[in-house]
Formats: sequence, C-alpha cells, structure tokens
Amino acid sequence: MTLKELRISKGMSQVECAKFLGMSTRNYQNYENNAEKAKTAKYHAIYQKLEAYGQSAVVATPTERSVEFRTRVTTGAGLKALTSSVSKYGKRDCYKSLEKFVRGNYDGRICILYGLRRTGKTTLLFQMLSELPLEHSAYIKVQPTDNMGHLTKDLDKLFELGYRYVFIDEITLMNDFINTAAVLSDIFSMMGMKIVVSGTDSLGFAMANRDELYDRSVTIHTSFIPFREYARLLGLPSVDSYIEYGGTLKMENATLDDPEVTFDEVAFRDDESTRKYIDTAISRNIQHTLKNDRHGEYFNQLRELYEKGELTNVINRVVQHMNHRFVLRVVNEEFKSSDFGSARELLLHDAPAERSTVLYDVDEKTLLERLKAIIEVREKRETTIEVTQEHMDKVKKYLLMLDLIVNCTERYETGGEAEYVVFAQPGMRYAIAKALVHSLKQDEFFKSQSEANREYIAAKILSDVKGRMLEDIVLLETTKAAPRTSTVFRFKFDKGGEYDMVVYDSTTNSCKLYEVKHSTEITKRQAIHLRDADKCAIIEKRISPISGKYVLYRGEDAVVDGVQYLNVEKYLCSLK
Repeated sequence: MTLKELRISKGMSQVECAKFLGMSTRNYQNYENNAEKAKTAKYHAIYQKLEAYGQSAVVATPTERSVEFRTRVTTGAGLKALTSSVSKYGKRDCYKSLEKFVRGNYDGRICILYGLRRTGKTTLLFQMLSELPLEHSAYIKVQPTDNMGHLTKDLDKLFELGYRYVFIDEITLMNDFINTAAVLSDIFSMMGMKIVVSGTDSLGFAMANRDELYDRSVTIHTSFIPFREYARLLGLPSVDSYIEYGGTLKMENATLDDPEVTFDEVAFRDDESTRKYIDTAISRNIQHTLKNDRHGEYFNQLRELYEKGELTNVINRVVQHMNHRFVLRVVNEEFKSSDFGSARELLLHDAPAERSTVLYDVDEKTLLERLKAIIEVREKRETTIEVTQEHMDKVKKYLLMLDLIVNCTERYETGGEAEYVVFAQPGMRYAIAKALVHSLKQDEFFKSQSEANREYIAAKILSDVKGRMLEDIVLLETTKAAPRTSTVFRFKFDKGGEYDMVVYDSTTNSCKLYEVKHSTEITKRQAIHLRDADKCAIIEKRISPISGKYVLYRGEDAVVDGVQYLNVEKYLCSLK
C-alpha cells in the first residue's frame, strides 16, 4: 500500500495527515508524491506512524476497550491530542454563541455550525471540547460511507458509557442526513446529550431545517469573517492583506507561476486555488445537497449547470462584473473585463506619459481569451446549456444562503432605490484581478515596454481594483454592524458623482457622508463631492441634515477644511 492509499484508508486529507505527523503540508506531499522517498528510513518512519493512526484514538477507559464503533469516534487520549492542537489559535467571534448553547438549557435542540471551507469550523469544535470534561466528551468525524443508522448506534453506545457532549464534524457528508436529521434533536438531545454538528453544506442544513429540524436547532454561521476579526485572529491589521486573502483564515504570498506551491492551505493565492475553492466549496456544495435532498427540485436547475461544468462560469461572470448584477445579460453578453476597462480609462490621466495608452495597444482579444481560460469563463456560444434568469436567481439565492454575498442598498437622486450586491469574500474577487495582470504580462506589446512602465501599469490595475473593493468592504461591514435605528446606503447623483456611503440615524434625524479611498495620502480631490454645496443641499433635501463629512483612507487621522480623515483600518476595527 502506498502512502497515499494508506492516508485515504484512514479518511484523512493531506492537510490533516501533515498536522498529525507534525510536518508542513508541502513536505508531506513531497513524500507522498515522490516514489524515491520510499527508500529512505524517514519515509518508513512516517508510514509506520500513519499506519498506527486511529488504532488507539477510541481507547480511553477499560470499559471502552471492548466497544467497537461504526463511525470514526475519538475520545480520551485521542481527543485530548486533537483539542490541544488548537490551543495556539484565537477564538472566532461566534465562539460565544457556541459556548452559550453548550452551557445553556436547549433540550430538544441541536447546534448547527456551518460555513464555507477554511472558516474555522473544526477549530471551533476543538476549542469548545477543550473546555469540557474529557471523560464525558466525544468527537465524531463523519465519512461519506457513514449513514444515520451507524451514527445512532454509536450515539446509543456513547450515552451508555456516560458521554454527554458529542460533536459531529462534516455531518452533511452522510447521504441520508437531510432526511433523517430529526433523530438527533428528538431523541438524543431530549435524553440530555449536547449535540453540535458542523459541515460546509449550508444548503443541506437549510433544507434539513426546513423539514426535519424545523424549530429544533440553533444555527451559527462561520462564512463571513469581517476585517476586525481577520486582523485579530491572524495578527494582520492590514486592509490590503484582507483584500487579497480575506474570506478564509489562511493566507500566503505566492505567484501564479510558482510550481512548488501546490498544497491547498491557501484559498486565494492564485487563479488555480481560487478556481478550486469555488468548485469545491461552492459548486460541489450545491451538487452534494441536490443529490441527497428528496425535495431538491427547487434548485434542480443548478445541478444541470454543475454537471456540465458551467456553474463556475456563471459565478465568476458575476464576481468580476463591476456591479455584481445577477441579471441574464451579465452571462450572455460577450465577456469583457471590467477591471481592464476601468484601468485603461484611468491610465489616460497619465497623459502625455507614454504609458497612458499602453492598454489601448495590447492584443485585447488574446488577453481576454487567456483570462477566460484561467477563470473558467465561457461565451454563450461555447456553453451547452442556455442560462435563464431562473438560473441566475437560484445562484443568487444559494450564495446568499452561503453568506457569500450580502444585499446592500444604492439610492438615487430621483428617489429610486436599487439592490447593490457585495461579495463577502474579497480574496475571491481580488484573485480575478491578479489573473488579469498575469494575462497582461504575457502580451507581446506589453512585454516590449520598459520594466518601470510594466510594473507601474500592473500596480495601477490592482490599486484600482483594491479601491473599488475597499468601498464595498466598508459598505458591507458598516451595513452589518449598523443598529436598527441606522440606515446605510450608497448615493448616486443624476449629473454624475456619488457618495460611497451615507449613514442615516433616525434617532437624531441626521446623516454622515463618507468617501472611501485606498490612498495613504491626503489630496483635495478626495473630498471634492463632500465640499460640493449643491450635492450637500440635495442630500439635506432628500435625506436629512448632515452631521459629519468623512474620508476613510489608509493614512493617519486628520481634519482638513472641515472634513475628517479617518484611518480605514481603525474604522473597520471599531465596528461591532
């Protein structure tokens, strides 16, 4: 048996295996993939250690030694080892909600912990288990071959042995979970067991709640990681870092051309890892739920898109679109990069410098074909399924359920209002911009430019994207943190121009105006709309009196001509 076959037989991922062996994921992969390593003594030591994995994990007391579990149950010394492995990590904000459930009186209900991959679900489980009495606690890691029959038999045995805290990880891997979940709340929770389940299949949990677990569960979401939490947990109070990697609790600097970076610790390090993340964390998530749900006809249109390999095309079309609209034309129109078009216009302001028109002279068609291949976008003629508005609506509904997108508000001078969708995982959005720069650097005309101009243009593209993303991050996080007495929205004027954010407070009948800039320097142009008397008069007529004018940027706090400049990182960290 090879190392890979042995790992799979133990039901372990490469990341889990590396952690168990005390190795980096990259080093473990080298041993698994390189047959020559089989001749070394170190390889045999690794093999023997892995071979012993799980053999004693279930043994905790003399009473348990004769017990055989049908699922992968860990108690005693094995559980202590698992929980100690997370002692160095900080706790997610939602840990308090998990602790409230475990410590509180919730008979007849189970706790559901769900969210996208790499958002800290398993770490949360281990952190909570580490604070519970070891002799009464158990951890179950569900495998795809498990079923509810096996699980209930093991829960019966655990209850007889005195276990009262059972945490079940990746429970949605069981094919029959959606249709049999009520047994956990109706029987075992009523017997006095505290049951916490987790998984990435958010739609599966939603459907189980709709039928089997109706009003018998407490749900905790992990997908959305605001800047303040990201900065605290990773020790990275940098909004640029959050833009590049935000959305998961893994980050690393790497390039698209680095063949050594093949491990999957980082979700958004490059185009390939982003595509893989979208496919495994989102597209497969949808497919798995539809396959296992007996009432899944509502989302059936998405199964067809996934099976034809065209679901990622729809998602990425919306992600890269300037306004993130879930409308049919976004998918059916000929693909254009909103980032490329924006950067081309922006560079014109550098005239008469030679670099100002470079993006007008590159081979745009070839560049876009290269970009489309990287992010798996197809033209309508290249697809096998005709995407309908119903498809778009279902994708949007699912992404909302995943906490991947949030509906914010955009208001107009005319009095109208529109929905403005913001992606809650900035790293996914930024990876597409990096893919554009990577494609641009392959263009022959672009290569002919001086190195200084090439680097300047590439930085300009990414800075432009970061600026627009920072506006979205501020709007999203302010919206989520706002009290019920406040309303948060963007405001657009008929004759052009906008306020990136307006916050109206109904208790004082006043509002604050915000412009958001990615810059570290103060310039007059940043506050041009804030100083525009006509625009301010429109706001006071349409909304309310203005109580404050602010520019959020990456520099130090200051006051210039009545406008307050606030550090955006401090502002985001202040939101609760």
